[in-house]
Amino acid sequence: MIILGGGESGAGAALLAKQQGYDVFLSDGSSLKNAYRNELLQAGIEFEEGHHSEDRILAADEVMKSPGIPEKAPIMKKIRAKGIPVISEVELAYRYKGNSKIVAITGSNGKTTTTALTYHICKTAGLDCALVGNIGDSFAKRVAEDPRPLYIVEVSSFQLDDIVTFRPDVAILTNITEDHLDRYDYKFENYIRSKFRITMNQQANDYFIYSADDEVTMKYKDSPAVTGFSLQSNQLPISMKKELPNGAFIKDGDMYVRTGQDFTNMSVFDFALKGKHNQYNTMAACVAATTLDIRKDKIRDAVQNFQNLEHRMEHVATVRGVEFINDSKATNVNSAWYALESMTKPTVLILGGVDKGNDYALIKDLVQEKVKAIICLGTDNKKIHEAFGDIIPTIVDTTSAVDAVKAAFHFSGKGDVVLLSPACASFDLFKNYEDRGNQFKQAVKEL
Repeated sequence: MIILGGGESGAGAALLAKQQGYDVFLSDGSSLKNAYRNELLQAGIEFEEGHHSEDRILAADEVMKSPGIPEKAPIMKKIRAKGIPVISEVELAYRYKGNSKIVAITGSNGKTTTTALTYHICKTAGLDCALVGNIGDSFAKRVAEDPRPLYIVEVSSFQLDDIVTFRPDVAILTNITEDHLDRYDYKFENYIRSKFRITMNQQANDYFIYSADDEVTMKYKDSPAVTGFSLQSNQLPISMKKELPNGAFIKDGDMYVRTGQDFTNMSVFDFALKGKHNQYNTMAACVAATTLDIRKDKIRDAVQNFQNLEHRMEHVATVRGVEFINDSKATNVNSAWYALESMTKPTVLILGGVDKGNDYALIKDLVQEKVKAIICLGTDNKKIHEAFGDIIPTIVDTTSAVDAVKAAFHFSGKGDVVLLSPACASFDLFKNYEDRGNQFKQAVKEL
């Protein structure tokens, strides 16, 4: 087996493949992190970095592709042309997970929060489970080194693109909005199809949790012409707009969860996660928990004491009456929309980075209503100026977290919020969104 890419998922897949008796060779076009290089050396796994040995790769029986490698990469085009089977890390992990159950979560926005909350509920209930995938450890590495009877897995569309048999007992699709279109030939339907693959292999005794209020999900969920298959699992919708006989809904400030048995309602004001978008995330996690037969009191306790994730609407500090919030994980316009929607104070918004085909018209009304100044944090901010120049009098360009924080503080006053919710990828100025968030937090501390 050839492993393409030597990051978290690639290194984890290599360890599991070796354990299962495969002849493993890992190839990474750039350099490996020391931790992964050492893991491979210790396990006696052959690898290369800085290039791809094409003769060897194209002689493979099977390729495990890391999610960060696009289909348009030259080596992938050659692998596809030869017809070599390609799988993702979650597919490999699924092969060897034994009798363990899987709760898998995907979606354009909210999947990390929903995954973390689902895991927190399961841990609070005393279940022996692991948090893996896009958040937490490599799924494959966990299966190899520390198997558990239950896995809570965050899966991206890139991982779902290369599944074959992967079948979650419980699948959650939070929502579908335009994202990563550069990886899907700029065709929204390709991306939609990718997201629905989470349910592709589900059977009648499995569960599919989705938002009945998400227009895209509702338009395509019963459309085999787009998805390529018909849904077979128990459908458990969630909604804030209508009462549902099954799933979860919110009415008059209370959440009701029903999955066959009644569940006592709970006030949304008791949710640890604030904001309308987080009410959807909380409902999805609670429905998943009830399918696992977790007691109501445990669900309630977990939902009330959950701590929000780093870089996701994270309170950093209040400096001279100005609150600073780190939402660096908002790498698309819809994520920024959710952040702005939950703002209740005048806001100085830090926006910008690598544009992924953003349509800023989606947040224009919210910006007009809530934002007093925009601080651009990126190397090319022309699109932001064009989108908001006619409604926001103050738009300032910066190229470092320190300068962005200083500028934001300058234009804010007591009772205001400075919100880092960039709506863009971070790779122009930072290593990743975590690096961006950490530099932002450090700059706030230095104020």
